[in-house]
Amino acid sequence: MKRAPAGARGFTLIELMIVVAIIGILAAIAFPSYQNYVTKTRRADAQAALTGFATAMERYYTDNRNTYLGAADGGSNTGKPHSSVFPSQAPLDGATKFYNLTIASANRNSYTLQASPIAGSAQAGDGNLQLLSNGTRRWQKDGSTWVEWDD
Repeated sequence: MKRAPAGARGFTLIELMIVVAIIGILAAIAFPSYQNYVTKTRRADAQAALTGFATAMERYYTDNRNTYLGAADGGSNTGKPHSSVFPSQAPLDGATKFYNLTIASANRNSYTLQASPIAGSAQAGDGNLQLLSNGTRRWQKDGSTWVEWDD
């Protein structure tokens, strides 16, 4: 076996393998945290879109003789898209959409707006968000139980 000349510097294979293992461990810890952060950020964007949607609904109410009826296309107001009042997907800017925005229900004096994760998107399984006309904000976190969403 040849020895390196005296004073030669470098890393052994073992040292390189230890560095690679440390980087792998750090990546295994950091990547799930990053994914959780991205999911929360997209959810916050959908919450902001619902707030903007509520503002558009209030404008609709004022412009239409104090009623929310007819805000959804087709007039039935149940789960219909609402291109005449507000965009139908969030985020509002950007090409990739993660939530469908709908009017879950609307009558003369109240409404329920909903943001549902788009099937097959990175947000699928994150639960629905709702904003009611009385200001109640709900998140269906586990798919069945509604909890207040926090800012």
